[in-house]
Amino acid sequence: MTADPAIPAPDAIPPSLAIVALDDDDDFRQFIASVLEGDGHDVRTLATPEAFFVACEERLPDVVLLDIKMGRHSGEDVLTEIRRRWPKLAVIVVTGYPSLDSMRQTFKQDAFDYLAKPFSTQELRRTLTQAAASLHLGQRPQDRLRRELGRQVRLARSERGMTLRDLSETSGISVSQLSSIERGTHLPSVESLVATAGALGAKPSEWLKAAGL
Repeated sequence: MTADPAIPAPDAIPPSLAIVALDDDDDFRQFIASVLEGDGHDVRTLATPEAFFVACEERLPDVVLLDIKMGRHSGEDVLTEIRRRWPKLAVIVVTGYPSLDSMRQTFKQDAFDYLAKPFSTQELRRTLTQAAASLHLGQRPQDRLRRELGRQVRLARSERGMTLRDLSETSGISVSQLSSIERGTHLPSVESLVATAGALGAKPSEWLKAAGL
């Protein structure tokens, strides 16, 4: 029987990710750092929400591991603030006190997944692998650029009610090339990017900014 490629193997290691873990348990922070750094991830572990938000403002991670029960600190409040500042940031909730109510609450706030302590390294790796695959995390900069430029072209064309053929005739770029750009499988040259943006009445600089450049 052929395995489903969408389901990671139990011991699968995800692509290298930037991860921030917020937990008031020093032993758990050491465990997370040891495991994930050993897998090649960029890991920062923090004990307080204040330090967490400073770290994320300095450099936003791919994934947050968030302890939902931290003594005097509320993980629920941290998650609410994360959603206010960074609505799309991937958050995996971890807790030593799992309950259906807490699970429902975190998923209402778009947590990607929920891990109950103690969990195995295999469970952690599987969850991170699923997050990376589902949310396109940990890709090379050129992969992210290609995907974002394709999205920007597709959105701009849709907003103007243009077909690929319309755009091809206006920009002088072939339909097949435009199609591959929109799918994110082809990175346009500077000339193609300028011609496409001009045909759509857009600024290439805005597209590049959206891609993080």
